[in-house]
Amino acid sequence: MNTTPTNCPPSTARSAKTFLITGVSSGFGRAIAQRALTDGHVVVGTVRNAEAAQAFERLCPGRAHARLHDVTALALAAPLVTAIEAEVGPVDILINNAGYGHEGILEESPIDDLLRQFQVNVFGAVAMMKAVLPFMRGRRSGRIFNTTSMGGFITMPGITYYCGSKFALEGLSEALGKEVADLGITVTAIAPGSFRTDWAGRSMVRSGRSIADYDAIFDPIRARRQAVSGRQLGDPALAAGVIVDLAVGAEQPPAHLLLGSDALGLVQQKLTSMTASIDAWRAVTVSTDAPLG
Repeated sequence: MNTTPTNCPPSTARSAKTFLITGVSSGFGRAIAQRALTDGHVVVGTVRNAEAAQAFERLCPGRAHARLHDVTALALAAPLVTAIEAEVGPVDILINNAGYGHEGILEESPIDDLLRQFQVNVFGAVAMMKAVLPFMRGRRSGRIFNTTSMGGFITMPGITYYCGSKFALEGLSEALGKEVADLGITVTAIAPGSFRTDWAGRSMVRSGRSIADYDAIFDPIRARRQAVSGRQLGDPALAAGVIVDLAVGAEQPPAHLLLGSDALGLVQQKLTSMTASIDAWRAVTVSTDAPLG
């Protein structure tokens, strides 16, 4: 009797790619992995425990490969990728998906929360990129996708540490893309808006509240976020389809890609506001030039 899951069709070896995706237990990571497997590709997904590893591999026996890995264990990224290259095959596509949201007013949030936010959202992603680059560079082929956020372009009170981490990953992605552009490697920062994942639910870490002066700005934002959690416009399955299609089929993926109409609208507003501010202060900006001689 055929017990292969219905979303795990036979692979077409000639066209199959090998994806390495961090954080495939849920959310975007799981959706991207499922879409890649459905399309006939091989997926190596990182998870945090043995139970999650077994559940992931059951999605598509033989093509879904789980690896236990904590992205904050920075020194273990290179040995992990070396083992994957030897045991599974060349990594064609890295998708840095592992991450989480932090909610808290900056003055109220401990520095340790900031360190942890950057350790996961930024340093872990950089460690994985550094681990795959020698192999991709040697083959003159490879694609890297970093999941950032519209919070890497716009900001909101109460998620300051999170926005800082995503701004950092956007900049790192863009700069790396320029470094490897002539080596057959592309880098894309994927910036989703609000999607129906657990980002605002159990996955979010929240610092405690202690300063009443911030209540008026923070409380309504938290209430709106909690009210719409699970009912956002964004569909993770549709986003996964876009990302997999880009990774496999696009001749030249973009350096930055927004996903979701809310991300599009809010980022366009930000750019319009920035342009107006730059124009308003143009005279001051250029007043610091002093030609030599």
